[in-house]
Parts: sequence; C-alpha cells; structure tokens
Amino acid sequence: MPSSYHAIFAAPGSKGFSAAGLIGRMPLAMLGIGVVTMISQLTGRYGLAGALSATLAMSAAVLGPWISRLVDRHGQRRVLRPATLIAAAAVVGLLVSAEQGAPDWTLFVFATGAGCVPNVGSMVRARWAAIYRGSARELHTAYSWESIIDEMCFIFGPIISIGLSTALFPAAGPLLAVVFLVVGVLWLTAQRGTEPVPQPREQQTGESALRSPGLRVLVLTFTATGGIFGAVDVVTVAFAEEHGHKAAASLVLAVYALGSCLAGMVFGLLHLTGPAARRWLVGVCVMAVSMIPLQLAGSLPFLAVALFVAGLSVAPTMVTTMALVEAHVPRTKLTEGMTWTSTGLAVGVALGSSAAGWVVDAAGARAGYAVPAAAGTAAAVVALLGYRRLREPVPIRGGRGADDQKPDKHGDHDERERVA
Repeated sequence: MPSSYHAIFAAPGSKGFSAAGLIGRMPLAMLGIGVVTMISQLTGRYGLAGALSATLAMSAAVLGPWISRLVDRHGQRRVLRPATLIAAAAVVGLLVSAEQGAPDWTLFVFATGAGCVPNVGSMVRARWAAIYRGSARELHTAYSWESIIDEMCFIFGPIISIGLSTALFPAAGPLLAVVFLVVGVLWLTAQRGTEPVPQPREQQTGESALRSPGLRVLVLTFTATGGIFGAVDVVTVAFAEEHGHKAAASLVLAVYALGSCLAGMVFGLLHLTGPAARRWLVGVCVMAVSMIPLQLAGSLPFLAVALFVAGLSVAPTMVTTMALVEAHVPRTKLTEGMTWTSTGLAVGVALGSSAAGWVVDAAGARAGYAVPAAAGTAAAVVALLGYRRLREPVPIRGGRGADDQKPDKHGDHDERERVA
C-alpha cells in the first residue's frame, strides 16, 4: 500500500470501520443489478426490471436523508440497526414474491420498503471526517481510499450478483446482498470508539443541509450523473444478452469500475492545488464526453474498452464532490449532506435505469446507450450553470464547534471558510 494510504490507517480503529464499510457497501453494487437480472430471468421483461430497480432507488432517495439526519442527531448505532432490519425484511419479501410469481404491485411494495437501506458509505466517510477534521491532505487521501472501496464493490459486486443469479437461481445475487448488508452494518455499529459523537441538541437546527446553495448544485448534478450509472447497468445487461453472453455483463461492468478504481488510487496520491470546484467541473464534463463512444459499440470487447476509459473520470469526480460537501455543509449536518449527494445519485439511477429499460424494450440495447449520453449532457449543463455557487466563499454558520474556526495543522484555515 502506498505510504499516503498507509499513513491514514495509523488512526486507531480506522482499519476496522473501513473493512466493515466495504462489506456493508456491497449491496450498493449488487442489489439493483441483481433485481434487474432476477426479474429479466423470471419474466423476460426489462421494463419491469428497470422499474423495480428505479423504485428501490427512489425509495432510498426519499428515506436516505431522513435516516442520515437521525444519525447526525442520535448516532449511527441507534439508527442504522433498526433501519437495516427493515430493509433486509423488505428485500427478502421482494425475492420471495418474485420467485412465487406474485402480482406486480406486491413487488413494488417490497421494493419501496427496501429503500431503508442505510448509506453505509456516508457513515464511513463521516468517521474519517471526525478523525481528520482540519487535516485537508489526510482527508483527501481518506476520501480517495473510500472511493477506491466503492469501485472495488462495483468491480466484484456485479460479477458476484449476476454470476450467482445466472449459475444458481435468479434470487441468489440479491439474497447474498442482504447478507452483506446485515453483516456489514452490525460490524460497523459495533465499533463505538470511532463513531462520530452526535452534536448537542442546542447546536442542532431543524433546517435541512439542502439550504446550502453549493450542496444543491452538487445534488442536482449528481442526479443527472446517476442517470449515467443506472442506464449503463441496464443497457449493458441487455447488450450482453443480445450478443449471446448475458453473464459477461458483470465482467464488462467490472471493467468500468476498474477504470474508476485505478484513477481513484492515483488521484489519492496527488497533492493538488487550485480550486476544487474547477477540478469538479472538469470531471463532470469529461464524464459526459466519455458516454459518446458507447453508442458506437458493436461488440463486447469494444464496449469494455470504452467503459474502462469512461471510468477513469468517475472516482476523481466523486472524491472532489465529497470534499466540496465537507466545505459547504455544517459539521452537525455532514452525514446528511453526504447522503444528499448519494440521494441525487439514487434518483438519477432510478430515472436512468427506468428510461433505459423502456428504450431497450422498444428499440434494442444499442439504442439504449443514448440514455447515458443524454444524462451526461444534462450533468455538464447543470455543473456549468451552478459552478459560480461552488466557488463562492462559504459564510460561517451555526452548528460548529470553536475548533472549526482555528487553523489546521498545515497552517490553513478550515476549508469551509475559504473559496472551495
């Protein structure tokens, strides 16, 4: 492990909560694609598969910030465990109903309940932020590491989920995702020493983190970006099936994540200067442009290469986004703020997967790649229009301790008080 990454794990307990976060985040990459694979195998209806995946994502988008707000107020252990049990029960209900051929409406009911799945990535990043608050360099490396973990999930998650569902039985992939979720959350919440301390009630307000103009820009942009991811997942499964190798979809999607993982690893070793907002804008625009070659794909090898190149811009953009959230959101609402960006992604995934499913049913898989291209264009437009808000200095707001306004150990003032 490079020295920069090795150094951040000198903090007591950091290896444990990061490992638990890896397991708890596996469902992020397994559940949606597993539902698509399961439903397409059982019914052959990609429209229904995409709609169910979209429902699950939309439910998570609605419930996720609410759960994270409760976490900021009451702590991770008290909130995550009951939320996880509800989500696990709903997913099991969805799988049983699908296998038994229950009416479509029952599938949507259980998919809605599955939205209680906690945003484990935000919980882990909040722990890093608590440990390295005021140490911008270490926090950059920690966020980069967690982005690598995200991509590792997306490398192995689809392979495991699609592979089990096609080799064993249709519900095998999503079922294992539930096991990962329960084990990961229980392990994470058992580690009390690194759990961020809930802020005193007098420092809390009823205002949402979305009152931050910068956060609103990030969330709207990520909504369009999520459309890229949701559409790519659905269309790639259909594309592989059209070419007679449905199981290969997991490998192709893994290549997409591999490109992001490698880029994130390198990005975490860099000590960049200049406005983070500028790097973020460039990253979003590059992601949009990288969707164009997918529409030219005529074979799985060509598609894999195009997705690998497209993945190179993903992790650096995600890392920069987390840094901007940390800069624009008060400490008492940090978990909620991080979850709002994931909520934007979830809404986008829902819209993208649903739209892609209908386009595939109507015009075929190759035509479906127009959906991520359109989503990328929308993300770039929103980012360009909102760029000024991310560059504006963030005023000192309530809900922070006095230490937030002191210089950090590198001699810089807190990032929240400077131009992002």
